[in-house]
Amino acid sequence: MTFQRDLLASRIPVTIITGFLGAGKTTLVSKLITHPDMNRVAVVINELGEIGIDNDLVSMSSENISLLSNGCICCSVRTDMQETMRELFAKRMVGEIPEFDRIIIETTGLADPAPILQTLLSDALFEAQFRLDGLVTLVDGYNGLLQIEQQMETCKQIAVADLILVTKSDLLDSSGKEALELAIRSLNPEAPMLFVINGDIEPKRLMNLGLASSKSAEKTMGFLGSLLKSNPDSTESYLGDFSKRHNQGIKTLSLRFQDPFTWEAASAALELLTNLRGSDMLRVKGIMNIDGKPVVIQGVQHIFHPPVTLEAWPSEDHDTRMVFITKNMEAELIKSLFNAVGAITQNSESTKGSN
Repeated sequence: MTFQRDLLASRIPVTIITGFLGAGKTTLVSKLITHPDMNRVAVVINELGEIGIDNDLVSMSSENISLLSNGCICCSVRTDMQETMRELFAKRMVGEIPEFDRIIIETTGLADPAPILQTLLSDALFEAQFRLDGLVTLVDGYNGLLQIEQQMETCKQIAVADLILVTKSDLLDSSGKEALELAIRSLNPEAPMLFVINGDIEPKRLMNLGLASSKSAEKTMGFLGSLLKSNPDSTESYLGDFSKRHNQGIKTLSLRFQDPFTWEAASAALELLTNLRGSDMLRVKGIMNIDGKPVVIQGVQHIFHPPVTLEAWPSEDHDTRMVFITKNMEAELIKSLFNAVGAITQNSESTKGSN
């Protein structure tokens, strides 16, 4: 038997922390870097979100990289995020800084998370050495409702999140909390939501949110959420009342296809969608039945990560299940396109076979 290395599992997981101005990212990261479980973690801090680190905690420091006494590495973005990540990786490789098992990136409050996700998906070095483990979005409990109504950046940050942390929750009464939850769920019905005060949270709660291995396990499909597990007999699994309350055209669309696709049909449909409406597809995640094999796809707008073929199906459910987080798109449009492209490629194969 030939041993095959699990390339996905060998890549360094990257967690992105985002949230609008004042959401509490700096407070959260300040607490994280002093936690004992952060001893093999590198934290990349955007220069606009400077964190004051107690000198007593720093055991070694250079121009933009500090090694803390608990082993956590803090790296401040001085130029470009991509260059900072490359520098961090290079110093790790030559032994200038200790090895780390994970990277946490804090973005600016005005950042659209899509370009950062695209960088992780498209950069050759990142593709080979890193994997996206999850995007964590902080929502200001006190101002969040107004920001959702007025700020497209806030809506995007919430919509693409794998985990949502509501901060300043101690300032909310029961009615305010309920209203904010409903507004968040109208944008992202499935991501776990936690309420946090003063940045107090165990680091492990922010980790292991994405696909970590090509080996199938019970948790394998966790990054897709439970939307498509509840009703396997349905071709579509909508979000109940949440689908009717959306902000600025952002929706989560969950689709299921029972017939297998050829890779030609699947890639043609995805390519056509990205060419026509790529800017409106904020994020795509799914497991596709490609000629009977389970293939995981992930994309952000026009950029898709190389597909990952799992060693086996995670369950008896072999349907294609896809989650699209979109702006001003309808599920029927996407479903019709996949069905049409599938039919065209099937007819093409039949024609070839009869000649």
